[in-house]
Amino acid sequence: MAADPVEETANKLAAVSTEDEVEEGKAYPAKATELVNEDTDNQVELKLDVSVNAELYHAVSTFDDLGLHADLLKGIYAMGFKKPSKIQEKALPLLLSNPPKNIIAQSQSGTGKTAAFVLTMLSRVDPANPATQAICMAPARELARQIMDNVQAMGKYTSVTTGYAIRDAVAKGEKVDAQIVIGTPGTIMDLIKRRQLVTRDVKILVLDEADNMLDQQGLGDQSLRVKKLMPPTCQILLFSATFTDLVRKYAETFAPKANQLSLKREELSVEGIKQFYMDCKDAPHKVVILCSIYNLLTIGQSIIFVHKRSDADNLAEEMRNQGHVVNVLHGGLDSTARDAVIDGFRDMKFKVLITTNVISRGIDISNVSLVINFDLPVDQSGRADAETYLHRIGRTGRFGRAGVSINFVHDARSLQTMKEIEEHFGRPITRVPTDNLMVIEKTLKKIVG
Repeated sequence: MAADPVEETANKLAAVSTEDEVEEGKAYPAKATELVNEDTDNQVELKLDVSVNAELYHAVSTFDDLGLHADLLKGIYAMGFKKPSKIQEKALPLLLSNPPKNIIAQSQSGTGKTAAFVLTMLSRVDPANPATQAICMAPARELARQIMDNVQAMGKYTSVTTGYAIRDAVAKGEKVDAQIVIGTPGTIMDLIKRRQLVTRDVKILVLDEADNMLDQQGLGDQSLRVKKLMPPTCQILLFSATFTDLVRKYAETFAPKANQLSLKREELSVEGIKQFYMDCKDAPHKVVILCSIYNLLTIGQSIIFVHKRSDADNLAEEMRNQGHVVNVLHGGLDSTARDAVIDGFRDMKFKVLITTNVISRGIDISNVSLVINFDLPVDQSGRADAETYLHRIGRTGRFGRAGVSINFVHDARSLQTMKEIEEHFGRPITRVPTDNLMVIEKTLKKIVG
């Protein structure tokens, strides 16, 4: 029997064994009113599948043009949306068209991609049918919870029911009784296998941060297995801020005959983020410098990225020993602790968060003004990981706001990694002496205001 080409492709992609490890290895939309940057002037490229009659396709300029139910429109306007963003103008008519079409959409945060697929899920649900009709998968529980916040806000005036499929959210043997289910691939797969989640009536399957999930064998395999258990008529939507060429090819197989929307490549940049680097003497000196700039970290809110969970724990301990207030977030924490940390950071109960890549994608904390790459991101071969770098520093400077990133280098290898990132984006990263931080302090104070 011939091998399934999609599954074969998934097995060739980067090998990561568990869901939490995948979260660590790779960068979530925020308060609903911040999902659209109305000032953006990004150019949207639309690639229609050959089966679509382009002459019948029209973009929209208002949400009222979409023929949505009044209760859903009420929720949209209550969230503060005034009109569709650039990508929504073109995406929503395709997302909501009948018969449903698969979509692959690439758009950076702040362009309304989350609101677009949330609106689509809500509009597809038949209120008279209590069965699960929409499933959205995200690579980490933090993003799943954030998406749920937006589903519940937009669907506030509807009767649509929602439920989680994340670790510790569903008791053993308990049925998932919700029309829209948001979760992570591994947990969703487990619930389906245990017959706690029934997919018979699912009309729409959404993958957010799809490039991350399809590019990781752990999440990629799980996502593929979930997809295979959907009805053949299920609409598949893949959304992400970035797609490598390899992952895009796989996405095109995962979502056959998909219409594709994307921002032009040059729009996916680090513009608006002031990038600096500090040349430390060695690894221990990085800790010394980080502690010495703690006053900069607390001008606004700051996120410090490290390679591993143990690195995060050790760095936090060293900083606390010197009297600094920091918190840690990584996949090794239990569900309750993870939720408490991200909620506390979002509510500004503390200002400095040390983390792995578990929140490098999609999470928006509106007051983050500084991102520190204590360890620069590298891929499994040790080369600079420019995509993850973009997602990391994108935790600041979101939705058109300004931001600052500081990269720590301490040897020839880390300096080379930074140079590769610099070359990839074609933008200089300014060196700042470790004993003269005035330029960074002035920049941060100007941003925070």
